[in-house]
Amino acid sequence: MNNENEKLIFEEEDTQKGRFLTFNLGDEAFGLEIKHVTEIIGVQPITLIPEVPNFVKGIINLRGKIIPVIDVRLKFKKEAIKYDDRTCIIVVDINNISAGFIVDNVSEVLTISEENIVPPPEYKIGFQNNYIKNIGKTENGVKLLLDCQKMLNEDELDIVEAIAM
Repeated sequence: MNNENEKLIFEEEDTQKGRFLTFNLGDEAFGLEIKHVTEIIGVQPITLIPEVPNFVKGIINLRGKIIPVIDVRLKFKKEAIKYDDRTCIIVVDINNISAGFIVDNVSEVLTISEENIVPPPEYKIGFQNNYIKNIGKTENGVKLLLDCQKMLNEDELDIVEAIAM
């Protein structure tokens, strides 16, 4: 690869640095790095898949591509709620696998500067939250910045990959 191509790739990645798509689950605010987000769509009919974890709601057909959908509320062990017109599916790319995350609503795309991003607290009692990569401080409070790569463990990623094939 020549230097011009490398520079273009770096500049493209740089424009997404510090940018997060924010969404809510109840009163809690979360963010996903925008570089992982492919698109945001409304909830559509979901085909159920037997014998998968309860948070894997099933699959959707998005322009001819099969996309597994995951209810983030259930993944985070929160109470299920009825989907409404504000419920969205955030389509993300995890290790070249497309998946949809069902969230209560999408808020906005925020740029959070590096000095306003801090690591999550470490717990000494064996509790570990692998999903939270950082905490972003904003004018409107804090956003729990999720690690898209760790939203699914290896077994769950295998299931999602098998469904998407």
